[in-house]
Amino acid sequence: MKVTVVGAGNVGASVGQRIAESGLADVVLIDVVEGMPQGKALDLAEASPLLPHDCEIVGANDYKAAEWSDLVVITAGVARKPGMSRMDLLKTNADIVGGVAEQVARTSPQAIVIVVSNPLDVMTQLTWRVTGFSPERVIGMAGVLDSARFRAFIAMELGVSVEDVQAMVLGGHGDSMVPLPRFSTVAGIPISHFMDQATIDRLIDRTRNAGAEIVALLKTGSAYYAPAAAVFEMAEAILRDRKRLLPCCALCRGEYGLQDVYVGVPVRLGRWGVEQIVELPLSDEELASLRKSADEVKEAVRSLGL
Repeated sequence: MKVTVVGAGNVGASVGQRIAESGLADVVLIDVVEGMPQGKALDLAEASPLLPHDCEIVGANDYKAAEWSDLVVITAGVARKPGMSRMDLLKTNADIVGGVAEQVARTSPQAIVIVVSNPLDVMTQLTWRVTGFSPERVIGMAGVLDSARFRAFIAMELGVSVEDVQAMVLGGHGDSMVPLPRFSTVAGIPISHFMDQATIDRLIDRTRNAGAEIVALLKTGSAYYAPAAAVFEMAEAILRDRKRLLPCCALCRGEYGLQDVYVGVPVRLGRWGVEQIVELPLSDEELASLRKSADEVKEAVRSLGL
């Protein structure tokens, strides 16, 4: 197997490290910065005898090394800078991700694509449009990360193992995400058995602001360990055909009453990407929140003329 990661910054390099060290696939790191992906690839390769693994790790500034990848992970893009509006960020990253998607379609026409670049739901829809791939093969990473954060906060609050906590977060990756406490449990027991509604609401709010919380603490960067772990969970489910049921950004075509919009929903992931979108029995309030989140994604997509 061969996985190409476009964007060799903290998230991309961490994704490459996890994939190689697990023995899941050979890895190609691509970045526009000369020497940076080559240096990180060499560093990772020199660590391989100590782990050990025999996966090949290559760094490059062009896409030749990426030809015929089985899976491509797109992390390329810029962070929002002082004075930059949300629309400025959207258009800047659309130009970057659109260019990457063209190269992916040219060099790896059979690949499955996982999009990590922000704003994630919009960039995933853009990648699907530009590549011309079937929607099952273009997937956004957000729900896995947001759900993991919700799980971590529940475990911290209750003093229990994260292994026993399950949670589900749907919707767009941002302020309008939709954590579902009704589908969140500890060893199969609803979290409402362990905490009151005020505590649940506080954890939901922290989940929605989890990325911003880390940015505020780091001051010079954003999260990358958890995003990389989330990408790896998706990549493993795909390449090992594990049929995992995970919340991912996928194209809805009637599910949940949503039409032609990428948004976070539960999906079954296998070797050929999204095999099924699972429709949960949402309450009227939960469904309204999900549709409101999807409407925000649609508005951003329309602003790009897609």
